Amino acid sequence: MVTDLGQARDRHQLQQIIAGLSEGVILIEPGQRIVWGNEAALAMHGVESLEDLGATVDAYRRRFRLRYRNNHILKKSDYPLARVIAGETFSDVTVEVCAAGRDERWVHSIRSQVVTDADGKPDCLVLIITDVTEQYEAEARFESAFNANPAPAAIARLSDRRYIKVNQGFLEMTGLSREDMLAYTLDDFDVLNAAEQRDLALERLAEGRTIPQMEACIPLPTRPKFVIVAGQPIEVSNEACILFTFADLDPRKETESALRQSEQRFSTAFRLVPVPIAIAALDHFRLVEVNDAFREVTGFSDEQLVGRTPSELGLWPDDTQQLFDREIKKTHGIRGFELEMRAKNGERVACLVSAEAVAINDDQRVLCVLQDVTDRKRSEEELIAAIEQVMADTSWFSRSIVEKLAALRRPVSSPSRDAELEDLTGRERDVLGLICQGRNDAEIGEVLKLSRNTVRNHLASLYRKLGVNRRAAAIVWARERGITGQLAPKKRPRR
Repeated sequence: MVTDLGQARDRHQLQQIIAGLSEGVILIEPGQRIVWGNEAALAMHGVESLEDLGATVDAYRRRFRLRYRNNHILKKSDYPLARVIAGETFSDVTVEVCAAGRDERWVHSIRSQVVTDADGKPDCLVLIITDVTEQYEAEARFESAFNANPAPAAIARLSDRRYIKVNQGFLEMTGLSREDMLAYTLDDFDVLNAAEQRDLALERLAEGRTIPQMEACIPLPTRPKFVIVAGQPIEVSNEACILFTFADLDPRKETESALRQSEQRFSTAFRLVPVPIAIAALDHFRLVEVNDAFREVTGFSDEQLVGRTPSELGLWPDDTQQLFDREIKKTHGIRGFELEMRAKNGERVACLVSAEAVAINDDQRVLCVLQDVTDRKRSEEELIAAIEQVMADTSWFSRSIVEKLAALRRPVSSPSRDAELEDLTGRERDVLGLICQGRNDAEIGEVLKLSRNTVRNHLASLYRKLGVNRRAAAIVWARERGITGQLAPKKRPRR
């Protein structure tokens, strides 16, 4: 009797000690009766009293369904209460607890302890419960995010360096199966192979520290895979692990390779093409690069050309450069721009220039192609001279013949504005009418009572306004506007 009172007193003292613990504690007699549970244990089961928990082990099993984390339902003999009654001691048994007929679920980590009497016989059996619901919910959220993340990722355990998780992005990047990957260790499948800072990465891996981003080459069975890899230490199920994340560099490598090949092809064509080509900055048109043909036709070396503008080199005058710049900036391109270039030795080179604004390595450039038409121009001039001799007296030809002869020598015109009869002065109209009659400068001066120099000044002004530089072209311009050889009518006042 005295012994029973002593045991009761000791148990009461034990209950007082554990009542305020944050861990749940359940006391069970060897006869399977649940004699006590602290408030934490009751709360972890969603009940308020010991009766709701169950008076016996069998009652507890009827009220609560237990599963392992792999969703396997526990058999009656596997319940932690049954195992401790059977005299088994265990630690960190993780189960999911669900109250019968309710949706609430908890995850418990349970360990057992046997309290013996003075004779060493079991007196009280103890289950100590830790609520790890939040931890496992966080792990479940991480698992979902890990698997849903399209970026390739893999997790390896640090203790044995074995892969324990890989996501779909990693499997797609490597072409391997999940079963194959989970059979590998970091030594079998080295994601740090040929890393830029491999020694640093291995040192950080051994210490369980962060591995900074670096390029590496994963040796796949079919071909190497270039990646950017980084490692971050994490805990998974209370085990130290490292999370590797990857960026697939193959698309970038392929793009870079295609770009290099394209640049090589352009460079080869640029260098070898027999037509003079120059690349210049869009602002101020300073030359950046020229090809062999450009150096040959101008007579300048690379050192003399690069970094200077054509007008600084005297290749063409400032006003031509300004007109050229204006057209490029306005339309981003120009075709068949006629100009006369002056080579280093002073030789005049007639050119047709085509140019296009382009972006090269994110810099705004102008790609400029020159066509040397000096020989063609000389032939045209000889032909024009012959035609003008024939056209000296247009009274012998019909209008259609005159126009066809003039069209044969019409030059490729530079950008200019279109003139109209109203833009000409009265004297310029008089001169134009006499030109259409086939009169020469002396005859025009005699008719208009002007000196030969004054006639030439009027002709220069007339040509400039019409955008021509030959009599034949001026005659065609006049014929198109109804002037057939008579003196031009008086200029009508503007409205």
